[in-house]
Amino acid sequence: MSLQSLSTNEKVKLLVESLDGQEKTNEALAGCDDVESMMNVLLASAEKLGLGLTRNDLMTTPPIRDWIWYKNGGALVTVGDGIPRYQQDKNSDKLLYLGGGIVIALLFIVGMMTGF
Repeated sequence: MSLQSLSTNEKVKLLVESLDGQEKTNEALAGCDDVESMMNVLLASAEKLGLGLTRNDLMTTPPIRDWIWYKNGGALVTVGDGIPRYQQDKNSDKLLYLGGGIVIALLFIVGMMTGF
């Protein structure tokens, strides 16, 4: 089977697997100051493997897409309106957080009082 006949996801998976244990490549990726230099390292690695991946392929396919987003300062997980949870809490005037257990307990008490 030709590498060119693989889907983009399969090619990216092969690239990610090839990075495991590649000390020089991983050091180069860790030392990248920006996304552009990171992309250059990843594209060079993909070219050595003959995967035929493009810059757009890497920018749109996980997990590399997520690495790039993280390198740009994006959070891995967001909730609500897209603002990372830690930023929502930090920027709030009133830090009010009810843990899941308290919310469940309150709902249980309200349910018991109303007959549900």
